[in-house]
Amino acid sequence: MDKEILSSERLKASYIRYRHPSGLSILLYPMEGFSTAYGLFGTNYGSVDTCFRKKGDPAFTEVPAGIAHYLEHKLFESEDGDAFKLFAATGAEANAYTSFDRTCYLFSCTSKFEESLKALLTFVQHPYFTEETVRKEQGIIGQEIRMYQDSPGWRVLFELLSCLYEHSPVKIDIAGTEESIAQITPELLYTCYDVFYNLNNMVLAIAGNFDPDAAMQVIEQNLRDTPPVEIERAPYNERREAIKSRAEIQMDVSLPQFYIGFKQRPAEGESAFLRQQFELEILHELLIGSTSSCYEKLLRQELISASFGTEVFAGRGFLVSLFGGDSENPEAVWDALMKEVQRLKKEGIQEEDFHACKNAIYGRMVRALRDVEDSATALLSAEMAGISFFDSVQMLADITPADVARRLETDFDPDTAAMAVVRPRG
Repeated sequence: MDKEILSSERLKASYIRYRHPSGLSILLYPMEGFSTAYGLFGTNYGSVDTCFRKKGDPAFTEVPAGIAHYLEHKLFESEDGDAFKLFAATGAEANAYTSFDRTCYLFSCTSKFEESLKALLTFVQHPYFTEETVRKEQGIIGQEIRMYQDSPGWRVLFELLSCLYEHSPVKIDIAGTEESIAQITPELLYTCYDVFYNLNNMVLAIAGNFDPDAAMQVIEQNLRDTPPVEIERAPYNERREAIKSRAEIQMDVSLPQFYIGFKQRPAEGESAFLRQQFELEILHELLIGSTSSCYEKLLRQELISASFGTEVFAGRGFLVSLFGGDSENPEAVWDALMKEVQRLKKEGIQEEDFHACKNAIYGRMVRALRDVEDSATALLSAEMAGISFFDSVQMLADITPADVARRLETDFDPDTAAMAVVRPRG
C-alpha cells in the first residue's frame, strides 16, 4: 500500500494519503486540540450521472433521474435493520448527502471512533434492496420532492438552470421527479451501485481527534475487494449560448427572489477546471463581492440586501457563475452587473483589488483547516479533483491578474447569461 505524507510549509500543516490496493484513496488528518472526529466516505457519483457504461461495454445504460439520491437513502437499510442503529450504539451522529456530482456518507463522534468508522464502512459497502423496500421509499422521496417544490430558493435555481441547459441532467432536481423515481427498481439500484460504488471511484477522508494507525487497522479489516472499473459517462452536448434569457414564476414570497447566471464551458482536465473555478471566484469578488463598489452601490440603493451572494456553481460537465438574492427590482441588478462586467473589461483589473480578492479566498481555504468538518470536506474535494489540498492552495497562489482578465473575456458573454425570478403572487 502506497503511503505519502503531504505537507505545506505555507500552511504549517500535513496529512496522510494512502493508495489502498482496493483502489480507495484514504486521507487522514489528525488535528491536535480537537475533541471531535469526522469521517467522510464519498463516491464520484451524483444526480447528473444518468447515462454511463463500464469501459468495454457496447452500449450506454440510461437510468431515471434521481436514482443517485434514491440509492443514498436505500443504503441506510440492510437485512439487519437501519444503519442509524449502528451509530446510535456508538453515540455518533451520522448523515449523508447527494449533490449533482457526488454522494457522501458521514459521521461525527467524540468517543468510540473505531466502532463508528467500522459502522460507516460496513453499511456503505453492503447494499440491500428489495421490491418492498424500494416501493416504500417512493412515498418518502416523493414527499421530499414536493417539499422542495415549495421552496422559492430551490425553484428559482432550477428555473435558471432550465434557461441555461437544454440536455444536461443538471437542470433536473437532484431527487428527480415523482414520475422518474416511480421507474426505479432494485435491479437498477444494484447496477448503479456496482458501477459507481467501486472503491476505485471513492475517497475516505477523516479529520479531527483520532489515531491514524487505529483508523488504518479498522479500514484494512473492513474493506471489501472490488475489481477495478473504468466509468465512461455520456457527454451532454450543449450550445454555448443560453437557451432563453428570462424565466419567471409566482410563489408565496414577500419579496422577489432571483438568480442571474452565466453559463460557462468547463476547462478540459480536472486540474485546469479547478483553476478555472478559482479564477471565477476571484472575478465574482471583483465584480460584485461584499467589498466591491458595485455591491456597496446596490446596497445603498436598496436594490440588494444581505441575502445577496455569489457562487461558482460547478461540477462534472457544468459550470455557472451565479449571482442572486432578494430584490424589489431584479432587472436593475441585472443591468448593474452587466455594466460592471463591461466596465471591468474596458478599464482592466487593478492589481491591488485583485490581491485583496485572492487573499479573501485564500483566507477561507486556510480557515477550512481549522474546522474538523470543513477539513475532511476540503481534502476529499481536492482528491476528487485529482490533486492534493495543498496543491490546490498553490494553484490559487499562482493565479495572476492576467489570468483573471482572460477569464473575464472568455466566460462573461451576455449571450450566455439568463435570469430567473420568483415574484409574489398577484
